[in-house]
Amino acid sequence: MKPTMLFAITMLTAIVLMTMFNLTLSPTTPIALSAAESANALYVCPAASSTWDSIANSMHPFVKWIIIGFFFAVIMLLFSWGWAMYQNLLKDKFNRDSFKKPWGLTKFTFWTGVIVTLLVVTPNYFRTVHLTGDNRAWVLCDSNTPGARPVRANAVHR
Repeated sequence: MKPTMLFAITMLTAIVLMTMFNLTLSPTTPIALSAAESANALYVCPAASSTWDSIANSMHPFVKWIIIGFFFAVIMLLFSWGWAMYQNLLKDKFNRDSFKKPWGLTKFTFWTGVIVTLLVVTPNYFRTVHLTGDNRAWVLCDSNTPGARPVRANAVHR
């Protein structure tokens, strides 16, 4: 195995384990609330606006059509594989060349799906919330995140 591939696998494993077990490199002290307030509070941080968020927001109105197009491509891909298999069964011998186009279409569909998913679903996509009376975007965060602010839970909505 090449060293870069081994490094990538090691880093991905480390990231997954750190995320699963809520490990951080620089822990901070959490915000302390009284017992009465902590039951009704959520912590929010300002949503960092980046190029990726603006791309995701601009693509958001077209997500339904992107999904329809993706499933159309998958159905065409299945028919392409089926046609190649049918041609091989019809001739009763395996012809490797008949699978080149379906395999190329498979790779193209897969990587297009991965790239579009990464563009549409940014890391803040599932955490973004809005506060009642505030038009800015916020993200849910932990009480020990720098810049975290406690708000009433009933003021937070998706």
